Amino acid sequence: MKSKVFFTDFRTSQGNGIYDKLDRIFEESGLGDIDFEGKFTAIKLHFGERGNLAFLRHQYCSKLVDFIKARGGKPFLTDCNTLYTGSRTNALDHLDTATDNGFNPLTCHANVIIADGLKGNDEVEIPVEGAVYCPTAKIGKAIAEADIIISLTHFKGHEATGFGGTFKNLGMGCGSRAGKKDQHSSGKPMVHEEKCIACKKCVTVCAHDAQDFSSGKCFIDQDKCVGCSRCIEVCPTGAIYKTGDEDFSILNRKIAEYTKAVINGKPNFHISVVMDISPYCDCYNYNDAPIVPDVGIFASSDPVALDQACADEVNKMPVIGNSRLGEMPHTHHDHFTDSHPNTNWREGIAWGEKLGLGSKDYELIKLK
Repeated sequence: MKSKVFFTDFRTSQGNGIYDKLDRIFEESGLGDIDFEGKFTAIKLHFGERGNLAFLRHQYCSKLVDFIKARGGKPFLTDCNTLYTGSRTNALDHLDTATDNGFNPLTCHANVIIADGLKGNDEVEIPVEGAVYCPTAKIGKAIAEADIIISLTHFKGHEATGFGGTFKNLGMGCGSRAGKKDQHSSGKPMVHEEKCIACKKCVTVCAHDAQDFSSGKCFIDQDKCVGCSRCIEVCPTGAIYKTGDEDFSILNRKIAEYTKAVINGKPNFHISVVMDISPYCDCYNYNDAPIVPDVGIFASSDPVALDQACADEVNKMPVIGNSRLGEMPHTHHDHFTDSHPNTNWREGIAWGEKLGLGSKDYELIKLK
């Protein structure tokens, strides 16, 4: 049987606002079929980097919290610390950022817990059956100890994975700092020295002191580099590059394996809000213009089908001219690959299907 993916667009009217639509999609998608009574329920989302405004509004979260609490659940909002420099590298800065961006007990009706602790090393190693790259996954402890996993995802483009959807939110997002290193380790950036202008912008985003300018040009110490690729995006001349397309494919496969570690054996459900579809991850301290118009809200118990459906619907949308996608050659007939030609988003979905996380064969059920 085809997996069911439920969808509602952003068209509203008197008596049928976004809150009404959220209630309807929660009810009809099967979220309420989960036994929440007395269960610790992790709502995994991205609190947004300070300076970035593309992350989800906290109202989406509060409606979800209220739905779970009404069924006796004990929800908490959670994410893990980041691998790179920024406003979410430790639990204290992370909590401050979440509060500044509207995620706190007053606005969302639930507590915020940074799952991998103060410095990002509070983790649980979970075996991943069928994994090729990550036989064990290092998952933030609070997420590993939760009874139920709910992902609330801002679906957008991504410079390494093609797009950031449910798999990215769960797999990479639930990894501790060591887990994130584990996923990024298959490929590390290199430098075209003739293109380097020694601006040192790469230094500002590297948390591991991997750059060396003693020769007058950037050299990346491969022993120090963890492969997060933030330096690639900030390099103004394209001097820094990833070593090959295969690395991005492996990254997507690793993320799928980590996703399995997070949800395997637990009740889980997934919601993706496809709006403000920026070409880059919400982890940057800025957000570029959306590449296509807003699409809608999707929900499913199948993370594979959900990511596939979101990607399919985004690819049906017209391109916004004043955006990264609008400026790129349209040679792949795929908005994500045209935005970031070296990425391979389909590989992650295929790997998730192979791991038994779901099916990319789905039925889209449209709700008013």
